[in-house]
Amino acid sequence: MLDFNDAREPLDGLSADAQVLRAALLDRLEAVLHYLFPRGRIRGGKFYVGDVEGSPGKSLVVELDGPRRGLWKDFSNDDGGDVLDIWAMSRGLSTLHDFPAVLNEVRQWLGFAPPVSHLARREARHEPGVDDLGPHTAKWDYVTPAGELVACVYRYDPPTGKEYRPWDVRARMWRAPDPRPLYNLQQVASARTVVLVEGEKCADALIGLGVVATTAMNGAKAPIDKTDWTPLKAKEVLIWPDRDAPGWDYAEHAAGACAMAAAASVAILVPPPDKRSKWDAADGVAEGFDCAGFIAQAERRIVKAPAPRLPSFTLGQLLDDDSPLPDDLIAPRVLTPGGLTVFGGAPKVGKSDLLLALLTHMAAGLSFLGMTPPRPLRVFYLQAEVQYHYLRERAKQVRLPAHGLELARINFIATPQLRLVLDDAGLKQIIPAMLDAFDGHPPDIIVIDPIRNVFDGGDAGGENDNGAMMFFLSQRVDPIRQAVNPDAGVILAHHTRKLNKKQFEEDPFQALAGASSLRGFYTTGVMLDRPNELSTIRRLTFELRNGPAISQKSVDKIDGEWRELDANNRLVLKDYGERLDAERRRKRDAILEILFDQAAQGRCYTANQFAEAFEGKAGLGGDRTIRARISALATQGYIKFFRDAAQYGLPAVGRNKFGYLCVEDMVLSLPFDAPDPATGEVLIRHFTVLPTHFKCPHSGAAMPVERADVWVYQDDINDKEAPL
Repeated sequence: MLDFNDAREPLDGLSADAQVLRAALLDRLEAVLHYLFPRGRIRGGKFYVGDVEGSPGKSLVVELDGPRRGLWKDFSNDDGGDVLDIWAMSRGLSTLHDFPAVLNEVRQWLGFAPPVSHLARREARHEPGVDDLGPHTAKWDYVTPAGELVACVYRYDPPTGKEYRPWDVRARMWRAPDPRPLYNLQQVASARTVVLVEGEKCADALIGLGVVATTAMNGAKAPIDKTDWTPLKAKEVLIWPDRDAPGWDYAEHAAGACAMAAAASVAILVPPPDKRSKWDAADGVAEGFDCAGFIAQAERRIVKAPAPRLPSFTLGQLLDDDSPLPDDLIAPRVLTPGGLTVFGGAPKVGKSDLLLALLTHMAAGLSFLGMTPPRPLRVFYLQAEVQYHYLRERAKQVRLPAHGLELARINFIATPQLRLVLDDAGLKQIIPAMLDAFDGHPPDIIVIDPIRNVFDGGDAGGENDNGAMMFFLSQRVDPIRQAVNPDAGVILAHHTRKLNKKQFEEDPFQALAGASSLRGFYTTGVMLDRPNELSTIRRLTFELRNGPAISQKSVDKIDGEWRELDANNRLVLKDYGERLDAERRRKRDAILEILFDQAAQGRCYTANQFAEAFEGKAGLGGDRTIRARISALATQGYIKFFRDAAQYGLPAVGRNKFGYLCVEDMVLSLPFDAPDPATGEVLIRHFTVLPTHFKCPHSGAAMPVERADVWVYQDDINDKEAPL
């Protein structure tokens, strides 16, 4: 039997290794470029991106075809090179100074084993299985059906964690053969039924029980297109995945490959729901689990039936089936068991605020804007946009009755602002968190807010690409649900792209990035928009895959609560208008009082300084809202301005268009430069502040005042349209 320790030494050393890695990168060039530059685009046989940092644009061009494949140039600075150079520069490295580090990073990404040093090879001749990682702890042989050794996989357990290295016997190189063989082919060749698992350890565990088992080299990390699946032709293939999202993802891809290889049938076994995350076949054997019974009777997802049969029902069967429909998670049909709802809206429209209110009501078992849960629901809110402190602030603003609040406190779980991508690594982190969130009970609703911040489109591109969006939905979102709770409803918050008003009115859902894939995948679409930018009233629009249509809703946040407005009910509108007027008066009085009191304490503000200083305070709202209120009050004459700051010992306002804010009878109190030498008392000077300018209600320009002591208020000017 030929072992890697019998191999001759490579002639070219590191350069040979670099050539192998460069060739491997070129084989997967498009995938490499999408990995390095998610914002890049392919057009006409070339890949375009803004720069080596991955900015949007077209300055950097990579050749994809012909003898120049992999060569690139940045036309903004004349940088260029080959695929190894662009990998290095995208990582802030240099092939001139950091070449070994670059090769190691590429090697890890490709899944290649590190090359063995010359010293290790010399030692290996005297001590088999020893290389730069120390002695191997396990070894698996890959043979042909005739018994010829073609590859070995070695496991090492250094302090840094387990590593696997494949050895190509025929090429006598540290690499996986091309194509990669399946494991245990001698038994597979004569078997009718084959169980496909992740990893040689799992395969050996089942083989020890008399089960014909196989695996692809590298398990879940095995490149599907690099593996030879043809030995499974005409076989009944059962796939036993690890109980996690990457395991299910691999199972689905492998199932497709088996079907393409003309397997007689293909099915994925569903791991028992009571098993821990990452539980696999080896764990089952070790704990005495009934593996044979599981293989024979377990719930399974049929990928390719033994005898193709299209499910069909006669009209009579459909008419006679009176079994109840499953309860909506959020009625009416807003979110169904196993359904997907996409909640879209432009930035700053209030989408996350409304979504938080909806979710907390669902967790409390309470209706919200006509949307009703059948019971208190367990909600896991994966959010990647709002920092912890501001999420906490928003949560405290939600209005719930006492009995509902007690339920929501335990049924609603949110993450702080996560900075991760829902790729394989991200799924490994998120799925266990969801499984453990509710003391072993699965969540009823899984929420991801927003898609953009966690998006992984595979090799297809960004969120605007329909193929990339389909990859994200089918290979990222759905595996999370399958691993956590197949009956859970999923809500995805999604930003919209700009459309002209006519296009949006005709079909608001085409504004969703990746809209074609989303609309083909989701069961419900919900869109929040503001028809009139000068009004705080929003519009909720629904698109249902099943069930009767839901009418548009006009909603607004009044006194801290989201409420539905009835545009046809004058009493409701009158009451609503009165509430808005009252809120405007309250904010007006609060702003004027703050300006007056702050001046008495020696502090004056420009409009921007005031908005920044009092954002989120005294019920004034955000920075933008405060500035809009100040602008309206200035137009009405409640606020004027003074530019003679030096007269009062204040710093100049620089390029500010208007100057410091001023209100009627405002007195600025400032200490003298030095305390009284006799008493040590700090003496205060009081200045009556008079305005020098006002805001013209017609042009909006700053105009000099004629009489600084005269104040005229015009409440009916430019207020009702200004946002609260």
